Amino acid sequence: MSDFPRGRVAANGITFEYLEAGAGPLALCMHGFPDSPFTYRHLLPELAAAGFHAVAPFVRGFAPTELPPLRNHVHTSVMVADQIALARALGGGRDALLVAHDWGAVAAWGALYQAPELWGRAVIVNIPPFDIFGENLGTYAQIKKSFYFWYFQMQRVIEDRIRQDDFAFIRDIWGDWSPGYQADEDLVHIREALADPDHLRAALGYYWGQFDPTRFGSPEWAAEQAAAWGGGAVPQPVLYLHGTNDGCHGVTQEQVDRVVNYGGPGSESELIEGVGHFMAVERPREINERILGWLKRSG
Repeated sequence: MSDFPRGRVAANGITFEYLEAGAGPLALCMHGFPDSPFTYRHLLPELAAAGFHAVAPFVRGFAPTELPPLRNHVHTSVMVADQIALARALGGGRDALLVAHDWGAVAAWGALYQAPELWGRAVIVNIPPFDIFGENLGTYAQIKKSFYFWYFQMQRVIEDRIRQDDFAFIRDIWGDWSPGYQADEDLVHIREALADPDHLRAALGYYWGQFDPTRFGSPEWAAEQAAAWGGGAVPQPVLYLHGTNDGCHGVTQEQVDRVVNYGGPGSESELIEGVGHFMAVERPREINERILGWLKRSG
């Protein structure tokens, strides 16, 4: 399941390596942190069978994708620009699909809004539009979930802390975010992607670029993030999925229901009982059925 053909493509100033399956319109599948494109190992063959060229890049900062010149600051706008550049380089268009999770989902809302000609539909997992995302940031429950925002700001020591005990911190994060799931296979790929100190530093740059404690949560920060995320509804139909056991970002049923207002006609949203942050590997058959079923309904 982990043996996929690989390709390389230049986009937004660096060369991305990616896993791929199938032929046809592009299905660009973007992962987040702490993760790898192998989180899509169950979905890629299903998208290929459905007639897509399914591509899952190692995102900026994750080996073997080329290291960026700036390795300690990855802004939301850079993530958005990466997705747009990847779609242009790989053949995006009105028949293309964007699948995105975690940081990939953050960027997807902005990419769909800024370059609507590159995708006809999108599946977004676990991170809602900025308006809804922002509603939770200051709540006590979410502050506890988001402790790592601040933990990662200890820039002089955090890289060594994360590497200690064979990346035990990453193992524990997966345990909190997807309770009950055994992530042994996933952690093999994550350790490989972040083993090099420069790659780990670039991956942490997502947090250093977004969560400067002197600005985080301020009106200026919110306006900047809203602009990068798109700041409103996207024209494409969107399938939004969130798990009730997500230990990374919590939402209510009412918030999930409102996500459809941020997508085009045919959008759907679902809060899935008993599944966590990494749902694509926790319950792959069930999640794949939801995605493929929606693609048929929205086609």
